[in-house]
Amino acid sequence: MADSEDSAQARPPKSAKTQLRVGRLVKAHGLKGALKLELYTDDPEGRFTPGASFTLQVPESSPWHGKVLTVREFRWMNTHAVAFFEGVDDRAGAEELVRAILWIDQDPAEIPAEDDAWYDHQLIGLDVVRDGEVVGRVIRIDHFPAQDLLTVRVRGDQEVLVPFVKAIVPEVDIAAGRVYVTPPAGLFEDLPAEDGDETPEEPAGSGAEATPADEDDPAEA
Repeated sequence: MADSEDSAQARPPKSAKTQLRVGRLVKAHGLKGALKLELYTDDPEGRFTPGASFTLQVPESSPWHGKVLTVREFRWMNTHAVAFFEGVDDRAGAEELVRAILWIDQDPAEIPAEDDAWYDHQLIGLDVVRDGEVVGRVIRIDHFPAQDLLTVRVRGDQEVLVPFVKAIVPEVDIAAGRVYVTPPAGLFEDLPAEDGDETPEEPAGSGAEATPADEDDPAEA
């Protein structure tokens, strides 16, 4: 078992740990403290086993700031991931945790190697390459139900959202520190205006001009 093997070996210093974001609490569910989860992991049953603990990313004003959240129960309800946590027994308590982001510590050596699967921290900071030229750098990954988006910083402080799909991001080379993209035209630059797109300027004097009121017209009250 992995746990027994770890206990027999000297543990690496805390600085060797990598923090992984595994989920976000999006909505209170029911009256008994349950919360719906937005998952950032391909193994939710493995991550959210009873007794699993997470550090929380919450505002400093939150009563949960600096505390650890421990799973009591994990289940699926109508395709939605739902979890119950220790110390959260009613809807009011669950509401305090809405929008909290859940993190775990993991040794980089323990991260399984999978084809076409990467953690956020592996992608952030990679150069984005198009046609052999570096066009930007990945600064953030946003997870949505339909697809993930890479936020790429280009040209100073400008940001471009790149759909993280095979058709647009065909290759990720972690060892080389690069993400290769084949974006559609206009994603990284403004498209040139096509003929007929520009509105021609009206010649001087062609516009309708206001005419002074006729002296014989009755004045409005």
